[in-house]
Amino acid sequence: MTRIAAFLLVVLLLAPPVVQAQQTDAEQERAFQEELAQPRPIEALNSVWIEELTWMEVRDALSEGKTTAIISTGGVEQNGPYLATGKHNVVLQGACEGIARELGDALCAPIIKLVPEGGIEEPTGHMRYPGTLSLREETFRMVLTDVAMSLAAHGFTDIVLIGDSGGNQQGMAAVAEALNSRWSGEPTQAHYVSEFYTYADVIAYMENDLGVRQTEDDGIHDDPAITALMMVTDPEAVRYDQRVAAGHATINGVSIHPKEDAVELGRKLMDFRVERTVEAIRASRGGG
Repeated sequence: MTRIAAFLLVVLLLAPPVVQAQQTDAEQERAFQEELAQPRPIEALNSVWIEELTWMEVRDALSEGKTTAIISTGGVEQNGPYLATGKHNVVLQGACEGIARELGDALCAPIIKLVPEGGIEEPTGHMRYPGTLSLREETFRMVLTDVAMSLAAHGFTDIVLIGDSGGNQQGMAAVAEALNSRWSGEPTQAHYVSEFYTYADVIAYMENDLGVRQTEDDGIHDDPAITALMMVTDPEAVRYDQRVAAGHATINGVSIHPKEDAVELGRKLMDFRVERTVEAIRASRGGG
């Protein structure tokens, strides 16, 4: 047998398994596509949080036009003797939901709870306090990028970035700019919405419009606005009962007692932030 004949024989002997493998791959893909198209067997959960939904519920929400995804960034840092280290994450739990429901066509990605909080190996900033958790800036930006790219891969066309901490803003702005460069010419767009964190305006609204004025400065990483905002979601996160019992139910000269009044203040401040952010998102989406 010549070498050419031997080679052809080997090819013929190997061909069937290759063809069979190709058929198997095609069958697997067809089965997968059929699974993707299956109708949802139960009623959908009334939630705007992607992590609380099934994949079928997310799929159907997208098909119904909910193509805006909100990525919110918080933090775990020291916040004085009364507030939980996850202060920003507690606020975002209420804020992102409010924004998504007000928009009507949006879902919330899981809150990015870990952000840059200072140097790690040689602690600086908040990292000098026990309980603070920090990411390097490059890690933070890579996480934001990967989450945004994941959302885009599933069909979300407007990726909104908001942050409840000042140290998050520069990274979110840079990531949004980089994503838009990558998506140039595509229907997907990133929106860094700084209006969510115009915190000076929140304080001005509280003092000038609602008449709740700070009369002193306790010199801690806390104020009546952030405390009230947290209380909307979880009064325990500000140690409400313990503070009342210890006689420390004030911040910067503003009482947080009774609880109902503080929660109502928080709701008004939350509505203010939600409305401003929704306006900014709609303007950004409409502006292209």
